[in-house]
Amino acid sequence: MITLDASCLIALLDGQDRHHKRATAIVAAGRPGEMQIHSINLAEVLVGAVRVGETARTLSSIEAMGITAYATADQEPLRLAEVRHQTGLKLPDCCALVAALAKGLTLATFDQDLAKAARQLGITVVD
Repeated sequence: MITLDASCLIALLDGQDRHHKRATAIVAAGRPGEMQIHSINLAEVLVGAVRVGETARTLSSIEAMGITAYATADQEPLRLAEVRHQTGLKLPDCCALVAALAKGLTLATFDQDLAKAARQLGITVVD
């Protein structure tokens, strides 16, 4: 399984994004149902869709690719606080880290600060 961060999913959905080809390759290598995104990171992606009135189409595309929303755990607020404290990253980036850490998954991101923090936490990164 793999955890996508917002930058990877945004690049995947935007053919003009400079990371589109790489994001497409990452998702193509995965299997439906084995790719997840934290619900907060999914919300980040959906802001643009809401802005242009494409929410239903965007959600349908994400679902068709087999990308699911990460189900949060009971202790997640504490874990998010700990990771935020350890890394100094913004909370949405910490959501991607916590989702990957929870199941020992690889993280797909094009954010270099996030990738660096993930590696320091022992997470394998695809970038």
